[in-house]
Amino acid sequence: MKLLFVAAFALFVLSTFDEVESSAYDKIVAHSRIRARKEGPNVCALQQVMGTKKKYFSTCRNWYRGAICGKKATVLYECCPGYMKLDGMRGCPAVAPIDHVYGTVGLVKATSTQKYAEVSKLKPEIEGSGSFTFFAPSNDAWDLLDEEMRGALVSNVNIELYNALHYHMANKRLLTKDLKNGMTVTSMYNDLGLQINHYSTGVVTVNCARIIYGNQVATNGVVHVIDRVISAVGNTIQDVIEVDDDLTTLSDVAQTTGFLEKLGQPGHYTLFAPTNEAFESLGSEVLERLQGDKEVLKALLNFHLLDSVQCSEAIMAGTSYETLEGNSIEIGCDGESLTVNGIKMVLKKDIVTTNGVIHLIDQVLMPDSAKQVMELVGSSQSTFGDMVSELGLSAAMSPGTEYTLLAPLNVAFNGEQNTVHYILNTPLFFIEHLAKYEPRLLHTKGGYFAVCIENSCLVRGSKEGSNGALHLMRTLLKPAQQSIFEILTENGGFKIFLSLMEDAGLTDLLKQEGDFTLFVPNDNAFAGLSESDWSLLKSDINALRTILLYHFNNGIFIGGGLETGVTNLLKSLQGSNLRVMFANNSMLVNSVQVPDSDIMATNGVIHIINQVLYPGDIPVGSQDLLMLLKRLITYMQIKYISGFRYQEIPLTFMSKYVYFFPDVTKVTRVIQGEPTLTKVTRVIEGEPSFTKVTRVIEGEPSFTKVTRVIEGEPSFTKVTRVIEGEPSFTKVTRVIEGEPSFTKVTRVIEGEPSITRVTRVIEGEPSITKVTRVIEGKDVLLESIRQFSLRLNFSHFTKHDFFFLQELIFQTLTEKVKDLYNVSLISAFISVTWRK
Repeated sequence: MKLLFVAAFALFVLSTFDEVESSAYDKIVAHSRIRARKEGPNVCALQQVMGTKKKYFSTCRNWYRGAICGKKATVLYECCPGYMKLDGMRGCPAVAPIDHVYGTVGLVKATSTQKYAEVSKLKPEIEGSGSFTFFAPSNDAWDLLDEEMRGALVSNVNIELYNALHYHMANKRLLTKDLKNGMTVTSMYNDLGLQINHYSTGVVTVNCARIIYGNQVATNGVVHVIDRVISAVGNTIQDVIEVDDDLTTLSDVAQTTGFLEKLGQPGHYTLFAPTNEAFESLGSEVLERLQGDKEVLKALLNFHLLDSVQCSEAIMAGTSYETLEGNSIEIGCDGESLTVNGIKMVLKKDIVTTNGVIHLIDQVLMPDSAKQVMELVGSSQSTFGDMVSELGLSAAMSPGTEYTLLAPLNVAFNGEQNTVHYILNTPLFFIEHLAKYEPRLLHTKGGYFAVCIENSCLVRGSKEGSNGALHLMRTLLKPAQQSIFEILTENGGFKIFLSLMEDAGLTDLLKQEGDFTLFVPNDNAFAGLSESDWSLLKSDINALRTILLYHFNNGIFIGGGLETGVTNLLKSLQGSNLRVMFANNSMLVNSVQVPDSDIMATNGVIHIINQVLYPGDIPVGSQDLLMLLKRLITYMQIKYISGFRYQEIPLTFMSKYVYFFPDVTKVTRVIQGEPTLTKVTRVIEGEPSFTKVTRVIEGEPSFTKVTRVIEGEPSFTKVTRVIEGEPSFTKVTRVIEGEPSFTKVTRVIEGEPSITRVTRVIEGEPSITKVTRVIEGKDVLLESIRQFSLRLNFSHFTKHDFFFLQELIFQTLTEKVKDLYNVSLISAFISVTWRK
């Protein structure tokens, strides 16, 4: 009776401590007790994997699934730890008797351990005084032990078996709540460590052996039943790899990257170690490629390593774990087998070391970062992968070059004709650096982002390989080749819309550069209108512009770039919002169906509709226009306010240019006196001196534009060569009389000159001067315009724009001012302003 009281009091104290500080194991046992409350007091519900002897206190997820490790599980009801049945009473009402450790081992039905404790002379020790924790292997655990090893233990019971049992003991009382994840418990055999892991699922392991029945209190300690016999651990993961004959290839490749040294350092690791055969299955070519790139090889090895200890007995369902490479793998189970990424590849599990655990696998885990870009193509892009291979493109991708693959999903090819031909003629479709083709970033007010290229948006699932990246797309990429205007004109089904745009003075909007979204009504949207209707529609240009500009949005929005299932508000060029929704792979604008969408143009995207759109916040002030619009617009009621007038919409989005023409004077040469006019290629006389003249000024000149200056009756002769006496030959650009001073002349006025164009004037015995730069014509004008454009911040001028201005000015000079003698009027005439 006294013993029963002591036991009850001990359980009360322990339960009080559990409420204060419980562990995952204690919580899962309490949960199992709640599951079985209908079976009576102190009964726990367990799940057993069918076909095995494995039983678990189940998590909620496994309970509702009715399965563990993907295998169907049956429900068992057993007495919770510390309780037992009484004949004729429901449930487990009795507290288990408290005995010393030796007696308690028998109480929890670990009779084989009890027997070995007796034959090895351990019994007196665990019956006596002290405070022990005994991790007692179950009877099944001894049966699972290798026969040779068990024979060696039993044959030398006084030393080997005694030491083995001592390794299962700690010289202090440790309940499950004291067994923290990652801790090392000092055993009673040579102070060697016991590796403890305590998982969130309630599983507690000791050297990867699972506690299947815990916290059985004894007078001199506590007993935990475990599911296997554990062996002493003294080696690191590095030590195991270096001596295991099945891991020589892994040892070699790990040595070259410094990976092996890392595995010798303290930590808590899980290594999925590929065997030699696993590496051989890669093929020599792949293995050589991997070994030739140190960074790729390092990423490959890190992909096999977890920064946590995952014992096989802790895996009750598939769970994703992040590797040291950065990407994740899924560790699961299938009955008694461990799986990696859903594949049974584990040959040997739970090789426990001082810094973690090793599982041997028969396949090399290949991360994306170690794959070639074509190896990233998965089953969902198999059609694309097959086409690239058939075209011979995959073989042409050199490992040293980086690529970006824009891979459509298989569904993108449904119904497409001549797809292979299209891919072959569109390199951007499958291989291109994104840096060479700017993706469009679409953003809606809901905060949704989508990266799109032309008519196709990227979907989740992008991968980065060793020589490139793969991005997934739902639709075939079709780069734009024409502007919105060219597409609508070539189609032929939008004549009425184009005509109205012309009448509204908005046609240039369809042609100019930019990023526009156009919901364009086809000709069917205007069916049934009479000539008087057209006249009415065109009579008020502000009304017409209000209607037309409501169909435009300043930005590119395609179906895949919109947030699905919600209304996206897009502000139109008219000013009111368009309500756009994308759901079930179809688009609606203002509740109007868009039968054909995402037609890409060089300056935007086109969505075709069969109705005219109208802003709901804009009323109509004319009964006639109201009746007309009601025939065109059926999806809404248009408000009528008598006398309402449409406001003018500033066309700030239309591209215009402002050109400023500076005053320009063209001067060829001005010669005083009675010049004779001739064109001289070479004039040789005496020993000429040579000077580069940029400007010539005589006196105080006034400025004008002179083409030709003739005083008297000049004679005109075109001479290729002029020889006087025995001349020597040279090339003369300008001939200057006397000793001229040199400067730049913009205008020279002397008297009332007649106007003529002089190429060269020779009088008397001229000195010969070579002039490199002649201030005339297009170069000066072009430079002047450039200087003006820079001062006026016309940084957007192209070379084409300058040549256009140049031609315009010369035509003006030729046609308009050739008969003007007052050359001072030229600058006023050519100062033309082309306003934006």
